[in-house]
Amino acid sequence: MATIFTELADAWTYDFVRTAFLGGTVCAALSAFVGYFVVLRKMAFAGHALGHIGFAGACAGVLLGWGALPGMLALNVVAATGMGILGERVQKSDLIIGMMLSFALGMGTLFLSLFKGYAGQATIILFGNIWSVSEAQVFDLMVLTGLSLLVLLAIFRPLLFSSLEPELAEAKGVPLRLVSVIFYILVAVAVALASQIVGVLLVFTLLIGPPATALRFCRTVWPGILLSLAIGVGVTWASLLLAYFTNWPVSFWAPSLLFAFYLLSAGVTYRRSPG
Repeated sequence: MATIFTELADAWTYDFVRTAFLGGTVCAALSAFVGYFVVLRKMAFAGHALGHIGFAGACAGVLLGWGALPGMLALNVVAATGMGILGERVQKSDLIIGMMLSFALGMGTLFLSLFKGYAGQATIILFGNIWSVSEAQVFDLMVLTGLSLLVLLAIFRPLLFSSLEPELAEAKGVPLRLVSVIFYILVAVAVALASQIVGVLLVFTLLIGPPATALRFCRTVWPGILLSLAIGVGVTWASLLLAYFTNWPVSFWAPSLLFAFYLLSAGVTYRRSPG
């Protein structure tokens, strides 16, 4: 036991470890908070599509020399605005989202084929590499997360109202389309940030896993959000520690742990259910 604590103390002396934990905490917290409403509004497939759309944006950003995150954010925000304007027509049509997803993947493949630089960029975009995140990038992540949380708190009440009772919210004068556009943009930012940990192919993990598990235990909003945050951040920390000591990727540990938590929560709630 003493050896483990000694190794942990030694690991914490490395700048890249501290940076990874800080960046991972920031991304996981935003994903868990935003993801709670993604699950509540049944937007899981739309969030998944934004990850693949972000892949095309990240590849375009690398090709143009902007970097993966700025390119991903730019295209994600454009796509999210369009999805928010279309509103329920997007959520109710898997065909529209599927076509957008496949087109984005095709564009991303084209941009990668045109890129003549380091081929490892493709692996980083697809699967993430939190250990390579710099202090400057973490600062950008913190700024984006802070702004996103402020916007989310500003629209919290109309967002919750429109998520639970959309017809009644519209009758009460809540601007559903505006709320939808703003929230889709927040999802786009959360997807882009979460991809820094697990990559665009597994971004679904941090966005859906923690809130889906939390909603099995908490029927009220704020306890559910807080539990989602605790699960998201806790799994991220555990994944980083396991990745450091085993040399297996974070993008393996995070979905594996969240899948185990979800199965455990399903078993617990099943045993509690009557009959």
